[in-house]
Amino acid sequence: MSIHALSFPEARNYIAGAFRQNGGRAMPVISPLDGATLSSVTLSDKEALDEAVAAAHRAARDWAALTIKERVQVFFRFRALLEEHKAELTELVHLENGKTREEAEAEVLKGIELSEFACSLPQIISDEVQEVSKGVECRTSHVPMGVVASITPFNFPFMVPLWTIPNALSLGNCMILKPSEQVPLSAQKIATLLKQAGLPDGVFNIVNGDKEIVEAICDHPGIQAVTFVGSTRVASIVYRRATSSLKRALCLGGAKNHLIVLPDANLAMSAANIAASMSGCAGQRCMAASAMVAVGKTDHIVQKICEEARKIIPGKNLGSVISKEAKERIGRYIAEAEAAGAKVLVDGRNATVPGKEGGFYVGPTVIDYVTPDMAIAREEVFGPVLAILRADDVDEAIRIENSSNYGNASSVFTENGGMAQYVAERVSAGMVGVNIGVPVPREPFPFGGWNESRFGVGDITGKSSIPFWTQLKKTTTKWNPEAWTDWTT
Repeated sequence: MSIHALSFPEARNYIAGAFRQNGGRAMPVISPLDGATLSSVTLSDKEALDEAVAAAHRAARDWAALTIKERVQVFFRFRALLEEHKAELTELVHLENGKTREEAEAEVLKGIELSEFACSLPQIISDEVQEVSKGVECRTSHVPMGVVASITPFNFPFMVPLWTIPNALSLGNCMILKPSEQVPLSAQKIATLLKQAGLPDGVFNIVNGDKEIVEAICDHPGIQAVTFVGSTRVASIVYRRATSSLKRALCLGGAKNHLIVLPDANLAMSAANIAASMSGCAGQRCMAASAMVAVGKTDHIVQKICEEARKIIPGKNLGSVISKEAKERIGRYIAEAEAAGAKVLVDGRNATVPGKEGGFYVGPTVIDYVTPDMAIAREEVFGPVLAILRADDVDEAIRIENSSNYGNASSVFTENGGMAQYVAERVSAGMVGVNIGVPVPREPFPFGGWNESRFGVGDITGKSSIPFWTQLKKTTTKWNPEAWTDWTT
């Protein structure tokens, strides 16, 4: 599909089951593949959020009154519609985010998997009932929070909204989604398909906007819980602001994921896996391998990684970064590291794609002899860049990993099972891989990091999301008047 100006209608707010003309400042939606304008989005004001919250509250009682088995029927139908529209959704993600089509399809498939998990919630969540003494029964039940909000990033415009939408709605909540203003189009299609699947009006709403709407969501007294995915700096701000308004909040931030590579690692598998991990989705994912700690004599592995990296070609099997500003920022990290003494082994700066000269591309970049004090070793670059640090032994490598403020993921590459366990038990990360560069758990296992990669308690997907989206109600009932139990009289 070719890209041309205004390929899509304006991205609008979606309130009470209808797309509505926004009132506010308009901005273009730019495809990072070639810089062409795909659409436009209007950045809403607080009044639009008030309308969406009011619509959600009107729908909340009837939606929560349904059984969970009734609610998940929507997501059985929604999942089928996602399968039916998979090609269209893939193209949409490709165009607005800049991923390769293969990566875009993988994102859509993950969204289908997330929706599928929601369909299983009736088998996972159930009331617990016990006769605690003669004639006295205690019951626990999960009650929805009410009206909730989800603020999502640019790097996964389809998947990350589905981290929250299916579970939150299936558990009886109504939601306001605030997608990234850079990639608002996938959310429009999600709303259309949810309505087609039979979701009642007002249960799901979209409010487009920027910082003003994020702040309004944090402050709004009609919203009971908020999730956020984005940079650590903003995640910490959103968490503090939302919780100061007495909201439940779970905010996922950035990452600096370390791959600890031992000399005995399988050469071909490790090199291919590491190169793919650092360059997949153009490095714009919080699970990307951005720092490698080479332990001991690993030059042969570094050389093989460089060979694999050179096979990754912008515009072919490597997508674009999101914007011109992102490309320039990544270039500054590389230049600063080189000036400080690091050695650029594979240089992806100044990458261009014939016919898409207006696109925002950074080629795969491998930088050796990075030291822990360099910015590229400490900060999230969010590009297809691998910084290699050197360590004499595995304990030094673990100290380097543990010195990071982040804690999303860490992996170890080795053929020694005992050493793999030693590392896995000692790294400070919420998700750990052994010979896996992107250790993302699959449903029903949850996604979530530690340290400054997460603010709040619990994880955002899988079974661990249930306590976030619900409150536990405890009911004690006495039916036997002859049971004289002091604490129930």
